Amino acid sequence: MLQHLAIHNYALIADVELDLSEGFTVLTGETGAGKSILLGALALVMGAKADTRTITEGEEKCVIEATFVDKGEELIIRRELNRNGRSRSFVNDEVVSMAELKTLSARLIDIHSQHQNLLLADSGFQIDVVDAIAQNIAEREAYTAAYEAYLAAAAALSDLQAQATKAQRDADYVLFQLNQLQEANLQEGEQEELEQEEYTLSHAEDIRLSLQRAYNMLDGGEQSLLQILREIDLSAASQELQERLQSSYIELKDIAEEANSRMNAIEDDPRRLAEVQERLMLIQTLLRKFGCRTISELLAEQAKLERQSQLLEHFDEEIERLTEQKQQAYRQMAQTADKLTQSRKAVCQPIAERLIADLSQLGIAHAKMEVSITPAEEYTATGHDIVDFLFAANLGQSLQRVADVASGGEIARIMLSIKALTAATSALPTIIFDEIDTGVSGSVATRMGDIMRRMGQSRQVIAITHLPQIAAYGEQHVKVYKQDTKTRTETHISTLTAEQRVTEIATMLSGNTPTASAMQNAQELIEATCNR
Repeated sequence: MLQHLAIHNYALIADVELDLSEGFTVLTGETGAGKSILLGALALVMGAKADTRTITEGEEKCVIEATFVDKGEELIIRRELNRNGRSRSFVNDEVVSMAELKTLSARLIDIHSQHQNLLLADSGFQIDVVDAIAQNIAEREAYTAAYEAYLAAAAALSDLQAQATKAQRDADYVLFQLNQLQEANLQEGEQEELEQEEYTLSHAEDIRLSLQRAYNMLDGGEQSLLQILREIDLSAASQELQERLQSSYIELKDIAEEANSRMNAIEDDPRRLAEVQERLMLIQTLLRKFGCRTISELLAEQAKLERQSQLLEHFDEEIERLTEQKQQAYRQMAQTADKLTQSRKAVCQPIAERLIADLSQLGIAHAKMEVSITPAEEYTATGHDIVDFLFAANLGQSLQRVADVASGGEIARIMLSIKALTAATSALPTIIFDEIDTGVSGSVATRMGDIMRRMGQSRQVIAITHLPQIAAYGEQHVKVYKQDTKTRTETHISTLTAEQRVTEIATMLSGNTPTASAMQNAQELIEATCNR
């Protein structure tokens, strides 16, 4: 339940603190006194979108803090809004996100405003009402799981079919590209080897002359380097130096022989050069065509094309498998939907009977109600049902959809009856009615007050009302009023004493200056509610 509400610098409210009790609380006040401001502040702590224009003019920051007691645990929700647009939310002084705040508040409080009467035209709302009475959480969860599994199976099949269509369309091109790469018979490192071979073949004469000159200088006669080294003898001076000289001689001798061998091996081979150049040209063409930089990347592309080609051969088999999987998911979804439908149909008659009984008390003596469930064209997130609340207010009238035939006052009474019906199965500890009495008066208002007080026996109910008949039923009475200071008009909130409550209800009955008879009527009205 909502135990305490503190508002600082919100719209016309400078500083207000309000303690709320269990049971049925009524909020009254003149039109424009600020009752909607109070709800706006409460909506902020429930995660509503922040608007800096709601900060009191001349102030930099507004703070709204609500204290709830939920299953014995105290939860303090605080929302802070700064003039710069920054908004922060806290639960027990820990920062929370807007999503977390909305999730938490959704299980703490339900605000029913006048525009929510339009929900009677929403099939989804009517399904939720039926499910709340049926208490079919297990059936609905089973269906949701099966529905999501079916959607996933259908999506997987659709994606694969799209891939198959595209692959088939591209099949010829894929095979053409693959054949090009396979016929090329590319090898890792091949390009580097061919480039080296091309260089050698293209510069054969220059390389041969270079090797000839090197050989001659090393071992080509009496003045060659090796001949000179043979004549040097350092053994007498240093055996170590002599050994190093001998090692150098052996190494240079080996180099000279290698140079001579390579020189003799080099031959002009224009035919081979043409083959190498043609091969390199093919590799360069393939690199450009496939947008690759190396043969390794070309080989990776070839492997990719091979996988695509193989996949073409397996599409039919995979599509058949996913088709069967989708069919199985559909059957499971249909089975769980049938169970969900049966759970709903089981409570349709009791719902209608209870609503008729309440509407009769609320002045619609000949009300007829029926909860109609018909199959939907397709399976949806809520099942395979279209739920319609059908209504007739008078004798001789045929049942039609509530939203099509009910007047504003009738819709208000139907919504109150629905709220009273679902309250018994709802875990929400607090329900707020914002002028649900619109369009009603007199004895109907009295009965509405009685219903709301009875609802307050199992949860906290708060009603904003302009009707004295409903206000008289309040176990706690809170008044919202405006007061002028030297600089501005401010909204204030106060909890009325028993005497103040009589005066307030008398004012609602007769005007700003209640007469003695109005005071007497107010007292009698309050006493009458105690005897019901």
